[in-house]
Amino acid sequence: MPIPTQFYLRVQHGITGGFAPPDPTAVKSVSYTAETNTLQITSSSSSNLAPISVNKDDSVDALVEELQSILKTLPTEKPQGSEDIYGLDTSIMWGSDEFEWQNGGSQGCGGSSTVQATNEQKAKFRRALEITDTLVAKGIGS
Repeated sequence: MPIPTQFYLRVQHGITGGFAPPDPTAVKSVSYTAETNTLQITSSSSSNLAPISVNKDDSVDALVEELQSILKTLPTEKPQGSEDIYGLDTSIMWGSDEFEWQNGGSQGCGGSSTVQATNEQKAKFRRALEITDTLVAKGIGS
């Protein structure tokens, strides 16, 4: 599966809330367009909040392909934003020309979901987070 001609990835640590909205501890984003062949990377947990541009290389293709294949198999909570079904207080938002996926609502999670993640799905979600950290580290550093 080739990587999309454009994609946007956002990871937010700190999504559980309740009565009050969550207080994110870190927000990371990666965007890509084939026109520029660069990744635009930002991280609120980095000392540099300005977007950093890095050229996409073959290792990025493999990571993005793996991330897409994982997200396509993972459930999201129902209703959206109702519960952190992966138990990591973290949300991934993915958007591309092929599909969109997001766990956790824009206002965070608080409540219960009719859908629950299995242990295998939780492990896949952890792997998806590892991939996003690797992509962000390409521009921000680890």
